[in-house]
Amino acid sequence: MSFLRSTMDPEIAEAYRRCQAFTRERATNFYVAFSALPQRKRLAIYAAYAFAGTVDDAVDDAGTQDERSAALSTAHGLLRASYESGGEGAEPVWLARGLADAVRSFDIPREHFEELVRGMEQDLTTTRYQTWDDLEQYCYRAASVIGLVCICIFGYDRTRSAAATRTAVAMGKALQITNIMRDVKEDAERGRIYIAQDDLARHGVSEGNILGGVYDAPFRALMADYAQRAYALYREGSDLIPLLDGPRSRACCNGLQGVYRMILDEIVARDYDVLSQRVSPSRSGRVLRLLELWLLGALPNLTRVG
Repeated sequence: MSFLRSTMDPEIAEAYRRCQAFTRERATNFYVAFSALPQRKRLAIYAAYAFAGTVDDAVDDAGTQDERSAALSTAHGLLRASYESGGEGAEPVWLARGLADAVRSFDIPREHFEELVRGMEQDLTTTRYQTWDDLEQYCYRAASVIGLVCICIFGYDRTRSAAATRTAVAMGKALQITNIMRDVKEDAERGRIYIAQDDLARHGVSEGNILGGVYDAPFRALMADYAQRAYALYREGSDLIPLLDGPRSRACCNGLQGVYRMILDEIVARDYDVLSQRVSPSRSGRVLRLLELWLLGALPNLTRVG
């Protein structure tokens, strides 16, 4: 950060330092993947991630329903200040200043962050999803909009905006479905079932079975169904990578999706046993795979993974 201190407003530089620290502490995989980016893009990604993580924590950790609602109201205020007053007058001020500088520097539409907050608000009131379409809408709000923020920062071929948007949305959904599969029991213990009710019924899996950790043929078939859908979304999302500006942006994006796909691959390799223990590929395996993904992503003709 010494370079920043000499070229950037000290308060903004400190804001970015705090965003970076937040990201490093909360999301090691993302933090390492982001390191492929040039410094200015990397700092903006830290700020965007810090906002998303703060909103997510507000829903999961704030306590009572009223406290969570108040935390989301604070997030709305922070977002308003970031777009309207350079971050001044919001708390925490370091996050508001960092986000304000990032959205100004990379022209990030406010609607993406607003949709993210709506997704977190949805988590306060909706604990079940009846259909796959209902679940996809939630995945869009929880993850795809973050992908849309990222491509603003990465830069992309503006003559193919529709394709970039479509594939970024697909990639976000793939990551979120992977999360849902990995955390299905943990989420159930918190009172949330993200697997669509229609799919549970079709496969003959009850919520009680998930809570009880019943690992049987119907559960494996359900997870295999979701893995198939996730892989299809990963394949569609991989078409985004050649559209991004520069080898370092492509490398970062390929690393992000590839590390999550590695989690999905591990779930499949365990024959879908996500109930007995949390699926987490080894650190050394993740690092080696990330280096490979960076190389593949940086070269446009080698960007497809798996």
